[in-house]
Amino acid sequence: MEGYVHIGKIVAVFGIHGEVLLQHKLGPISWEQIDAVFIEEKKGSLLPYFIESRRQKSDAEIYLHLENVAVREQALRLLRRPVFMTEKDFQKNVHPSTPLALLGFTVVDRQKGTLGPLDEVIEAPGQLLIRLDYHGKEVLIPLHEQILEKIDRKHKTIHVTLPEGLLEI
Repeated sequence: MEGYVHIGKIVAVFGIHGEVLLQHKLGPISWEQIDAVFIEEKKGSLLPYFIESRRQKSDAEIYLHLENVAVREQALRLLRRPVFMTEKDFQKNVHPSTPLALLGFTVVDRQKGTLGPLDEVIEAPGQLLIRLDYHGKEVLIPLHEQILEKIDRKHKTIHVTLPEGLLEI
């Protein structure tokens, strides 16, 4: 969805007053400046939920009490729903050391040159993948020491050396 970044999902309901537990990929950030999150209640449709209060559980989880979610039954409707943030809030708040901070970087291959902007970071068990669109095809590139050359945060580029044939798959 244009203008929004997927940051996590609602993983639990806590208490009887509608508090939810958000599991996110933003890293250790301060949630005090974030006023709202967007929850995908129906496929392709995001609804804003304003944050009334927040309690940090860990660097990857936070308890949120959302406006107009006052009882457990209302919170249960949000369980397992994807949560998004505006790109503006994301850029201001994402911790630079998290893989999600690489969104929007340009991927450059040693042989083929510029491949395009990184569209998604996928954290699979034991593997970090990046997704990008290369000549109209979706390409998944594993990020590990044999492929990754360097990450240039100043110029927002990821330099890789791809194995022969990876882009043709």
